Amino acid sequence: MALSPDEIFEKVREAMVGALGVDEDEVTAEATLTGDLGAESIDFLDIVFRLEKEFGIKIPRGDLFPDNLFTDEQYVQNGKLTEAGLSELRKRMPHADLTEFQNDPDVQNVNNLFTVGMICKYIESKVSGAAN
Repeated sequence: MALSPDEIFEKVREAMVGALGVDEDEVTAEATLTGDLGAESIDFLDIVFRLEKEFGIKIPRGDLFPDNLFTDEQYVQNGKLTEAGLSELRKRMPHADLTEFQNDPDVQNVNNLFTVGMICKYIESKVSGAAN
């Protein structure tokens, strides 16, 4: 049985609360993982583990958080993603809203892409793909 977007959000919220020790009301769709919820890079592993367990899916390394992209000289120059980097980011993160980021593709702003809502969209694509 397919999960509704609200059910997915609730399960993602539980995973965030468990992984980050934040209050439920802090976990909104717009909340950024690092800026708003205080996640650190080590927390991303715990988040992925909890999401895999909660939804019964496998999240390949770098699929949800493509961190290796932001250190690749092919895609980053002078601390900013190049056009090729933005194109690759769109391919790897179709579930992220890149509207603001592409106006200032500074690698320092990348963490703003990782929101609870982005994770929900990613999960939605994984569970709907698994159901087909």
